[in-house]
Amino acid sequence: MTGETLTVLALTVTAAAFVQGSSGLGFALIVAPVAGILDPGLLPVFVLASMVPLNLYVAWRERASLDLRGAGWITAARLAATPAGLALLWVIPDRRLGLYVGLATVLAAVVSLAAPAFTPGRAAYVGAGAVTGLTETATGVGGPPLALVYQHRPPAELRSTVAACFLVGEVASLALLFATGRGDTADLGLALALVPAIGVGAWLSRLVHHRIDARRMRLFVLVFALVSGVVLMAGV
Repeated sequence: MTGETLTVLALTVTAAAFVQGSSGLGFALIVAPVAGILDPGLLPVFVLASMVPLNLYVAWRERASLDLRGAGWITAARLAATPAGLALLWVIPDRRLGLYVGLATVLAAVVSLAAPAFTPGRAAYVGAGAVTGLTETATGVGGPPLALVYQHRPPAELRSTVAACFLVGEVASLALLFATGRGDTADLGLALALVPAIGVGAWLSRLVHHRIDARRMRLFVLVFALVSGVVLMAGV
């Protein structure tokens, strides 16, 4: 990997960590399209591994607001759907993965923007968990379904619950990917090398997360997702 590529990735994960630490979502939506453009082979292991320390930090920082009931249903459904997400990797050729990441990103952003307000229940939790298990394992992008469920809840609840669900799911997905030979230790090494960049973004989010307008930040993330997803699809 060239120094220029590493610099782009470092700046991207710093910005993404700040966005997710502030609003509760956005890391994968920002990082996955950029990583896919630079090197499709980075998906999904690099994205999943990079999110582990960030979500551990956010879940601990706002643990008092965690929705345990929702997190339980989401995690159960997410773990159940993880093998199906792995199956997608066997079906989709590596050279086409970027196209599907872009398409999934655009569709998820459009759905999240268009969804009306509602109070989530067990069906919503299970549905979001299942879709996240499919998309996050296959592409590293799993935030939009969870954001959709919690978009009308208090920002601290969204951030902490989404982070906790992500954390469990990411570890499960990584374990399954490596157990079945779909993981690359080089991607783990790259994610480890960029932990300082992630830490900078997380620290900056700590300064503003309690003051930032989460809805505006969410809108920014989704618009960015639309643009980056289109760029990724056009580059395939």
